[in-house]
Amino acid sequence: MVRQPAVAGKFYTGDPNRLRRELAEMMPQGETRKAIGIIAPHAGYVYSGKAAGKVYAAIEVPDAVLILGPNHTGAGVAAALAPENEWLTPLGPVPVNRRLSQLILENAPLVREDPLAHRFEHSLEVQVPFLQYRNPRVSIAALCLALPDYPSIARIGEGIARAIAAYGEDVLIVASSDMTHYESAAAAKVKDDQALARLADLDPEGLLKVCREKNITMCGVIPATALLVAAKIMGADSCRLVHYTTSGEVNGDLNSVVAYAALMVS
Repeated sequence: MVRQPAVAGKFYTGDPNRLRRELAEMMPQGETRKAIGIIAPHAGYVYSGKAAGKVYAAIEVPDAVLILGPNHTGAGVAAALAPENEWLTPLGPVPVNRRLSQLILENAPLVREDPLAHRFEHSLEVQVPFLQYRNPRVSIAALCLALPDYPSIARIGEGIARAIAAYGEDVLIVASSDMTHYESAAAAKVKDDQALARLADLDPEGLLKVCREKNITMCGVIPATALLVAAKIMGADSCRLVHYTTSGEVNGDLNSVVAYAALMVS
């Protein structure tokens, strides 16, 4: 079973040669380091690709990657693992890592295989070409998350950490998230700074709490919270902001922006 691209030609170009050129521009070559995880945005590449590219360019991408994304469509179960054998992008197929996927099913009791949550979800798909470009051998497991509260999110994070420990090889966790939506650039920065402070402190419960109490529309707060829970168990001691920007820097409209942050957890 192949997961077909849902947003190629919309969020990013469907032309493979143009896509390679754009990815090369967004990910300039430089020094890289190993990371436990990253947070990367998931809007159209014209808006968020620069931020995503900066964090992808700064890290080593191992052969196994777990992508965590929010559920924008409302379809499927609350913790949906992609059951496909491979994901197709304009750059070609990416295999699903069945061993890692099975370990996640065994170690995170809330997770169920469910293709419905993934069929039209863009937040995970847009990360895949970056991963392919950085490591043509990459394989993925993909979780689409819509959990209601911190205890259930923490259970997922703990299960992810156990699964990766059992996997026994390097696994990068990618949490897919944009930041504040449809406020002025100045208002978005004030709100996002509060969320970024909780991320810098490696405070998963505090991140979820501040986003909900302050109405910070960080759409991937659930994946980011799960990443922090897992990463702390895995020994993380830092979460560093790599880049912050808004759609207004592209289209000139600073009165109603979507904000994007890219962070490295190590």
